Amino acid sequence: VGINEQWGNGMGEGLSEFIRAQMKMGLLSDPRSRVQETLLWYQASLHITFSLSLSLSLSLSLSLSLSLSLSLAFCSQDIRNTVGNIPMEWYKDYPHIGYDLDGKKIFKPIRNKDELDEFLDKMENPDYWRTIHDKMTGTDVCLSDEQVDLVHRLQQGKFGDVNFNEYEPAIDFFSNEVMIHPVTNRPADKRSFIPSLIEKEKVGKLVHAIKMGWIKPRRPKETAPQYYDLWAKEDPNAILGRHKMHIPAPKMRLPGHEESYNPPPEYLLTDEERQVWEQQDPDERKLSFLPQKYLSLRAVPAFSRFIQERFERCLDLYLCPRQRKMRVNVNPEDLIPKLPRPRDLQPFPTLQSLVYHGHSSLIRSISISPSGQWLVSGSDDCTVRFWEVCTTRCLKTMEVGGPVKSVAWNPAPSISLVAVSYGENVILVNPGLGDRLICSATDQLISSYEEPEEVKDQQVQWAVPEGKAQEQGQRLILTHPKAVKQVSWHGRGDYLACVMPDDGSSLQVVIHQVSRRRTQNPFHRNKGAVQCVSFHPSRPYFLVATQRYVRVYNLIKQELTKKLMANCKWISSMAVHPGGDNVICGSYDCRLAWFDLDLSTKPYKVLRHHKKALRGVAYHKHYPLFASGSDDGTVIVCHGMVYNDLLQNPLIVPVKVLKGHIITHDLGVLDVAFHPTQPWVFSSGADGTVRLFT
Repeated sequence: VGINEQWGNGMGEGLSEFIRAQMKMGLLSDPRSRVQETLLWYQASLHITFSLSLSLSLSLSLSLSLSLSLSLAFCSQDIRNTVGNIPMEWYKDYPHIGYDLDGKKIFKPIRNKDELDEFLDKMENPDYWRTIHDKMTGTDVCLSDEQVDLVHRLQQGKFGDVNFNEYEPAIDFFSNEVMIHPVTNRPADKRSFIPSLIEKEKVGKLVHAIKMGWIKPRRPKETAPQYYDLWAKEDPNAILGRHKMHIPAPKMRLPGHEESYNPPPEYLLTDEERQVWEQQDPDERKLSFLPQKYLSLRAVPAFSRFIQERFERCLDLYLCPRQRKMRVNVNPEDLIPKLPRPRDLQPFPTLQSLVYHGHSSLIRSISISPSGQWLVSGSDDCTVRFWEVCTTRCLKTMEVGGPVKSVAWNPAPSISLVAVSYGENVILVNPGLGDRLICSATDQLISSYEEPEEVKDQQVQWAVPEGKAQEQGQRLILTHPKAVKQVSWHGRGDYLACVMPDDGSSLQVVIHQVSRRRTQNPFHRNKGAVQCVSFHPSRPYFLVATQRYVRVYNLIKQELTKKLMANCKWISSMAVHPGGDNVICGSYDCRLAWFDLDLSTKPYKVLRHHKKALRGVAYHKHYPLFASGSDDGTVIVCHGMVYNDLLQNPLIVPVKVLKGHIITHDLGVLDVAFHPTQPWVFSSGADGTVRLFT
């Protein structure tokens, strides 16, 4: 080995003299860095070659000649990188890459290959797959077979050297055999014989913690035998077996003809279908977009819901359950709640008995007298008609100065008054029907009013009609600053609430006291446009319905008690249960919401039985019935039993769909009202009729 090393060093000196001669002749232009790297590479290869060929001199000469030829070829190669081991990104924006010995720039090789040249080179050059781009020199280098083999070995996780044996026997330096001479014979330290003060302090703290109960000793392990199913993993049908829980992500629906920029004519929506599509909720629509037709693909604009669709797709991927659950075999009929049969819930109205003809336009409001003998109706033909319920006879017709928006009969049996609203006026009418003593007592009550000494300015003007209006039965005229939409009486009959919907105004609801002829505005500011109001039947509560919410106010404490969220777009009507603990609201988006005031501020149940907007809802005073009228021309009667037991939820069962009204100008039933004593329901419609269902 020593002889071979000396001979190798001599060869190294001869090679360096050869390189100096090459430099003098000008054949080498890069003497500093390249020659040093070449010498180091050559000496390393020479040592490796000598170490691998200790036994054969013939192989030594062959290896020497091979390494010498490789070294000369390496030295003759013109490598132009003179900047050393620095990041090549520094020269990314420059046309050169380093400098030569004379200080001149070494320009990068021109790379003017585009994608087409790259593709042709890929097709025609057989060595394209082994050609790589060297960032250090900016040239393309073709890898040799040895280098390709080295890359493959490294990709497979093997060693770079082919001859390296990774399974060589390990030498056990520290064996179990006791040797004569020890590894170390240093005497032991003094601290190994003295107790540690730090350990004494730690032990003292632990003993104190155990005494105080801060540290509890470990419980002894339970030695009870544990049994398990040995073959559970072998049986694929077992519960404990291995299941393939992987569920792929849900695939998107493929586009159809309706998503084309030039769809067939049957996929384009008509005006009526477009209007129905716009009125539907986004969850109920079959298509999330409107199919449109364009002359060419260039005329198609950008998709406005692109980001929203991508976001919904991300939610589908993110929120999709990735766990396969065992399917439970359940009979679908068992999931349907056990509701009683409608025949067991009688009595309720089932058929149309009487029709009240006389109005020439749509009837917006109806009301029943407390005795149930008389009916009042207000129409857009500017008339108010009083009917006898059992005979459909029109006993009295009173003309007013505009379309009648609302009528309400005073619920007190000792007072005979009807409130009628049209335009900005509300008139209180004594119809003069029924008991004459009650009618005369009502007139005496109104005429006994004495004006106070100090007259306060009010927003509503009270006036007493004279002449013909007095003869018709009009007793008081209340002039409001805005148009009145609804009137509602208090249960005792002395207070009257009026609604003047105007979003943004503080004067939307006023309450009148008839006996004192006094008007007050209970709210300094209204949140939203008020749609309808109602008095609580037994408590000092006042319910105000806006477009989306129903607010319950305490009139004595003058504070907001509850805020009910109807979960609908626009509330149209409202009714309070005679017990006072339940409220129903009808909306223009075909929903009827039942609220349990003791349960929650959200609907206890939402009914979607109607196909069009709801116009009126009503409770029966004595029977467990409630009804709703809609623009689809039907009245749906439902059984709504409220139990005295607070732990039992109300029972709501639809029992009958009543038909009879003719849809006129896309309007059907506009108002519903129950008879005070009988299970009868009255309905007024846009066809100008009032119908009685018994």
